[in-house]
Amino acid sequence: MAQKTAPDSTRRSERSRRAIYDAALALVGEVGYVKMTIEAIAARAGVGKQTIYRWWPSKSAVLLDAFLDLSEQASAELSAKAGLAEVATAIPDSGDLEADLKYVLRATVDEMTNPKFDAPARALAAEGVVNEQLGREFVEKLLEPQLQLYVDRLRAAQEQGQVAPHVDPRIALELWTGPLAQRWLQHTAPLGYEYTDTLVEYALYGIAPR
Repeated sequence: MAQKTAPDSTRRSERSRRAIYDAALALVGEVGYVKMTIEAIAARAGVGKQTIYRWWPSKSAVLLDAFLDLSEQASAELSAKAGLAEVATAIPDSGDLEADLKYVLRATVDEMTNPKFDAPARALAAEGVVNEQLGREFVEKLLEPQLQLYVDRLRAAQEQGQVAPHVDPRIALELWTGPLAQRWLQHTAPLGYEYTDTLVEYALYGIAPR
């Protein structure tokens, strides 16, 4: 008699986790964060809500992990399009700081204006204001690693003589990331490549006449 293979609990758990991620991301886009519930995520994913509570304490925790996973997938896809064998873990260094920053900010705008990213990112940003724990995790797990990439690139530019030695990279990066985030959050004006290119130029060359 042929032996029956025991079910692979690891594979089953990964399928459930993936289904939960997909359900949370879809629901936050369809009904919004306030109306999204653990029960709705479980029903959409085809799992029991006890499965979700076994891995996450709240819907915000589910959404944060789902968004982190989505961001990792996006990074992998971007690296594949660029012909890289591994996921890029740094801002490109072509030797031209202006060109490299414009490239990265354009990619950021593409992500910000993609509905798949926009809805969960806004939900997490808003909830992080009133949920201190979520806010800290959002910054620690997502924002700070991304900002550190700018710090590393600016330090490399300093070594190449493209940035003044006294400049603090962690403050300098806010010259373009801050305005971009504010325009995205408040819908004050459309996002676009022309805008991000201008941010880079103003940050690097200033606005005073030379």
